[in-house]
Amino acid sequence: MSKGIDTDLVFPQPVHGIPGALRQDDGTVHWRLWAPKHESLSLVIDPAGQRTEHTMTVDDHGYHRFATDAVQEGTRYAFRLPDGRELPDPASRWQPDGVHLPSAVFFPEMYQWSDASWRGVQREDLVIYELHVGTFTAQGTFDAVVPRLAELKDLGVTAIELMPVAQFAGDRNWGYDGVYPYAVQNSYGGPRALQRLVDRAHQIGLAVILDVVYNHFGPEGSYLGSFGHYFTDRYHTPWGDGVNFDGPWSDAVRQLVLENARMWVRDFHVDGLRLDAVHAIYDFGAHHILAELQEQVQQIARQQTRTVHVIAESNQNDVRLIDPPSRHGLGLDGVWSDDFHHSVRTLLTGDLDGYYQDFGRAEHLAKAYERVFVYDGCYSPFRKRRYGNPVEDRDRTRFVVCVHNHDQIGNRALGDRSATYLSQPAQRLACGLLLISPCVPLLFMGEEYGEPHPFPFFCSFGDQDLIRAVRRGRRKEFAALDFQWGDEIPDPQDRATFDSAKLTWQWPEGTFHARLRRLYRDLLAARRQWPALRDRQNTTACVLAATDRDPCKSPLLLVQRGQTPCVTAIANLSSDQQPLPNVDGKDLSWMFSTESTEYGGLRALEGEPVEMLPYEMLIFGERETR
Repeated sequence: MSKGIDTDLVFPQPVHGIPGALRQDDGTVHWRLWAPKHESLSLVIDPAGQRTEHTMTVDDHGYHRFATDAVQEGTRYAFRLPDGRELPDPASRWQPDGVHLPSAVFFPEMYQWSDASWRGVQREDLVIYELHVGTFTAQGTFDAVVPRLAELKDLGVTAIELMPVAQFAGDRNWGYDGVYPYAVQNSYGGPRALQRLVDRAHQIGLAVILDVVYNHFGPEGSYLGSFGHYFTDRYHTPWGDGVNFDGPWSDAVRQLVLENARMWVRDFHVDGLRLDAVHAIYDFGAHHILAELQEQVQQIARQQTRTVHVIAESNQNDVRLIDPPSRHGLGLDGVWSDDFHHSVRTLLTGDLDGYYQDFGRAEHLAKAYERVFVYDGCYSPFRKRRYGNPVEDRDRTRFVVCVHNHDQIGNRALGDRSATYLSQPAQRLACGLLLISPCVPLLFMGEEYGEPHPFPFFCSFGDQDLIRAVRRGRRKEFAALDFQWGDEIPDPQDRATFDSAKLTWQWPEGTFHARLRRLYRDLLAARRQWPALRDRQNTTACVLAATDRDPCKSPLLLVQRGQTPCVTAIANLSSDQQPLPNVDGKDLSWMFSTESTEYGGLRALEGEPVEMLPYEMLIFGERETR
C-alpha cells in the first residue's frame, strides 16, 4: 500500500531565514547574507578599529553565514567581496554613517515597550495624517515629532502616516530613494528613535502607519546588484529594471521583502503599511507577493493581538487589490483613490492640464462620492483607453481619499500648496468635501491650518552625474505629463529647497489658520459622533444642474449620507452667490456651514439660510441626526 510522496525528499526547499545580523537568545550574533553571485565572502567586523576578518560558510542556494559572540550594539561591519570591495549589508538594520560606509549591529528586542495594552485603530475609525519627518519640525527627527502628537490627537487624527524612513543617501529626501529597506534613516534619529516615537504615539492613542517602497530601490548607495539577482530586465519601471519577484532566484528576493514587512510590525510595532505604487510591482507567479505579504503581516498582528492595516497606493482603480482571495483578489485592507482628489481639485482650481483633463465636471465629484472610482471601466481621454473596475457594494472604509497629499503638492513644479492660490472660502469647502466622504480621509501635514510653505521635491545625492540627471528628469517628467507649469522649478539638490518645506506649525488665535483648523476639528468630531456620517455604506450624490434652477448659475452638488437619520450636504462649487434650492425630506434643519463666522466666513448663526455663499457647504439634518 502506498505511503504517499515524501515531499521534503522529492522537493527539497532552501532555508531562507531572516537576512542581516541577528542576536540570538544565547547572546551570539548570526549573520546571514544572500549573495549567490559569489562563491566566497568574508565578514569584516569593526573595519575602522580592531579589525577582524572571518570567512563565511555558504550553502547551495547562495546564503553566506557566520556567527560569533561578544558583539555589542553599534559594532560596525561590512562584507569583503573577492574583488576587494568592502560593502555594507543589504539587510542592514542601521547605517549610522550613511549609505556607503559599514553597517552597524542593532538589537530591536532590547527596547522596553510600554504599549502592551494597545490594540490599534479599527479601519472605520481611521483618520490618517501623512507627514514627512524631515520637514514636519525644525529639527527633522523622530523625537521632535513626539511633542506634536497631542495636538494631532486633539484635532481628531487617529493615525499618523510616516513617509518612507528606510535609509537613503544624504540627509534630505522624500524617502522614496531608500536603498536599505531594513535600516531606519540615520538623520531622523535611527531605529531606536523610531521605536520611541511609535511607543509614545500608542500611549497617546494614535496609530502609526509606515510608507514602504517595494517597487524599486534608490539610485545611490544600493549595492544589492553586487550580491544577488534582485532585479530583472523582463519588467521596466520609471526607476529602471523591475524588482525580481517571479523570475529565477526570486524566492530570496521575496524573502527580503516579506521579512521586511514583518520586521516593521514585529520589531517597531507599526500599525499599518502603505505600499508605494503597487502598479509598478510585477509578479505573475501563482502566489502574488502582495497577497503573501498581507498573510504574513496579519500573522504577526494576530500574535500581537492588535489591528494592522496594509493599504496600497495604486493608479489602476482596481478592486482586486482589496478583494479577498476567495474572489481572486489580493486581500489587502485598503487602497488609495486619487479620483476624489482630482475631482475636487479641478472644480476648485480649473486645472485641466495633464491627467486632470479627465476631470473638471461636478458629475465627476458626485460619482466619486457614490461609486468611489470615477473611472471604473470608463474611457479616459488622458490615457486613451478604458481603465478601472466598479467598486459596487464594497466597504467604503477600504478606500483612502484626500484633497492634499505629498504627491499632489510636491509633484507640482513649485510644490506650492493650495493655501497660496485658493481663496479662503474655497479652502474651507475643500475641507468640507473631504470630511463628508464615506471613505477614509487622509490629511497632509499642515493642510488643517492652511500651511503656506511649499512642499517641493528635494534630495541630497553625492554623485554629481546623478544630481544632473535628477534635475533633467524633473523637467522631462512635467513635460511628459503635459502640465503647463513653465520652466521655474526649484533645484531639488539645493538645501534651500528642503528648508523651504519646513512647517510653520502656527495658527495664532483669531487668524484664518486657527479658524480653518477649528473647521477641520469640528467636522472630524462630527464624523465620529453623527450616526449618518458613521454610516459608510449609504451615500448618494447628484448635481443640481443649472437648467433645474437658473441657466446662468453654476451647478450645486448635493450629497446625502446615511439613511435614518440622514444628513444632506449642499455644496456651492462656484465663486458666485446662489439661491438655496429646496431640500427634499421632512423636518430637515440647518446644522452646519463651512462659511460660519466662527470659521472665518460670513454665515451668521441666527436665521435659516435662503442663499448659498460662494464656495459654501451647508449641511442639513433631521432633528435626531446628532
